[in-house]
Formats: sequence, C-alpha cells, structure tokens
Amino acid sequence: MTAPADRPVAATILVGVDLGLPHFDAELEELGLLAQTAGLEPVARMTCKRKAPDAALFVGSGKADEIKALAEETGASEILFDQSLSPAQQRNLERHTGLPVNDRTLLILEIFAQRARSHEGKLQVELARLRYLSTRLVRRWSHLERQTGGAGVRGGPGEKQIELDRRMIDDSIKRTRERLVKVKKQRQTQRRQRERRETFNISLVGYTNAGKSTLFNALVKARAYAADQLFATLDTTTRQLYLAEASRSVSLSDTVGFIRDLPHGLIDAFQATLQEAADADLLIHVVDAANPHHPEQLEEVQRVLHEIGAGDVPQLLVFNKTDMLLPEQLPQRTVDTFEIEGVQVPRVFASSRTGAGLPELRGELARIVAMPAPQESQIAFPEPVA
Repeated sequence: MTAPADRPVAATILVGVDLGLPHFDAELEELGLLAQTAGLEPVARMTCKRKAPDAALFVGSGKADEIKALAEETGASEILFDQSLSPAQQRNLERHTGLPVNDRTLLILEIFAQRARSHEGKLQVELARLRYLSTRLVRRWSHLERQTGGAGVRGGPGEKQIELDRRMIDDSIKRTRERLVKVKKQRQTQRRQRERRETFNISLVGYTNAGKSTLFNALVKARAYAADQLFATLDTTTRQLYLAEASRSVSLSDTVGFIRDLPHGLIDAFQATLQEAADADLLIHVVDAANPHHPEQLEEVQRVLHEIGAGDVPQLLVFNKTDMLLPEQLPQRTVDTFEIEGVQVPRVFASSRTGAGLPELRGELARIVAMPAPQESQIAFPEPVA
C-alpha cells in the first residue's frame, strides 16, 4: 500500500459512504489522518449516501465512474475507502477504475505493521495481516508467485497457484499463532509475579491520539515514544509509579489506542497486549477533551473494552489536553464525576503537556488505591468528588 522511502508518496482519493449509521465522518478527517500516518497523500475526497452497499461495487457503477474520473483528474494512484470492502467488491472496483483499491481495515493493518517494535507486537500484526490477506490471495499475496514444481514435487503443475498460496498462508498463520501462544504464556508468568507481589495494576486506555503516552511519561518520568499522530504507541510499556500520597508504588502500563471500526482481526491478534487492560485493577481512560468528537470516541472505547473483557474494570476518566480548550470551555472544577453506563466514575481535567491537573490526578489515584477491595465488579462513586 505505502510507497518505499525512495519512491514518491502515493496520491490517494478518500471515499466514504454514508449508510445512515451514527457518527459518519462526513469530512473524512480521521481517514485522512490515518492515510497521512501511513505515508499516503490525500488529494481528493468523495462521499455519497446509500441505503445499503452495492453487492458488486459497494458504491454502484455510477459513483464508481465518478471516482475513476476524479482519479484521472487529480492524478491519483490509489483509492481508499473508509469502510471495509469484501474481496469481491475490492476486485470489481479495481477492474472498474484501473487503480489499486484499499479499505480502512488494510490501512490500519499497514500502520500497525510500520509501528510495531516489540517481538510480540510484530507477531500480532503479522497474524492480523495474514488473516486479512488470506481472503485476498489473488492480488495481495503476489510475493508468493513462483514456478510450479515438476513431477513428484508436492504442488506440481496440476495444482492451481491459488491453492499453493493458500497452503503457504495457512502454514504461516499456524506458525505465527504458535509463537504468540508462547509470548502469551510469558506475559501470564509476568502477571502472576506481579500478583504475588500484590501490585496494584493500572492501565492507560483511550482513543488513539488522546495523549496516553504523554500522560504516561509525565506520571512516571519515562521516555516512551509520544507524538501527535494516530497509533504512536503499539507496544505495551510498564513502569512503577510511586504515589507519595498513598506511600506506595503501583504498576502503570501504557497500551495501544483504540479507534472506530478497529479490525476484529487486530482485536483478536492483540489479545495478549490488551489483556493488560482486562487484568488491571484500574483503567485510566484518557479522553481528548479538545476533540469535538470526544463523546463518540469515549463511547467507542467503552465498546472495545467490553469486547476484550475489560468492561467491568473500574475506571478513572482523565479529560486531557485542557491547554487546547477555549477559556469558556474550561471546567469550573479540576475533579468531578462523570456517568459511564449508569455508573458515576471520578473524572480529572488535566493537561499532560503543561502538567495542569496532574497533582489532582495523583491524589485521586492515591485515594482509589487506598480504598478497600470492592465487593462489586465496578467501583461506584455516587457523590461528586470535592
């Protein structure tokens, strides 16, 4: 999808289809950011409305003609859809437009492949990509093309290339799964060691680019990679955080950010990493308070947390990036409560960049850590925190 460093960046047309679902990104802002993160250059955007996707071309033949004409006009070399395409729709669109057509799922997979650094992260991305590519062998697995063997060689002239490719990719999926099982066992051993030490485990979660890594660095004085871009962090980083107010240390983990329509293959593949959130004693849910879409982003994070089995873990909300709010948008109090799915949870307004609100955040963490173990699965805070 992405061009190598020595080649020009791919000029890309962004396409979004409004199917009447909530939170449709009419400006394709997030898709544009994802494209830029992957090294693509959006040169045009097109949206349309449909009651349901066209079975053959997703957008219908008329709109496909418009996309083709727009590509010729702008000199685009690739087309990128904000929705997931079926293999058949993808192939038909490529034949119709004469250009490579990709979707949001592959785009996110490509970004993850670029950013993964740890052995586990690379394995997880590879498994998700293999699963995706297995349904698109005709074009996506082109590097497996080779001459068929001669007489007596398994997979000889009588076997179709597609069958050879499928066998190879199935074998790769099996090997990658086996390697991930070993990594998962290692993580479980590490977690058991922390449990024996009675460590209080806290995980940072939130929508991508909400400022989790910047907050992590500010709290533990670490140097985890942080940047104003989507998916800056893919690999879990864990450090000890000393809370002077509670006279004890806790374990703080920075995890991968969530995003709308995160490919299910990635959720499955990253189960070992996301398990840090499911096994945590407390989640610090970081929200970009300056983003006008933060209510929808908060809701999406809650959905993914339930999907990975972390929906019942107690939460502390941090409305981050208050330094980017207008004066009239600033809260009257640094600490209050916020309702999530019928439960009042503590909320702290803060700026990871300037440090505003961080003393109050540490105080809230100390207060929660000092609380006796809850009888229910969720810690409730029925009264506003003073």
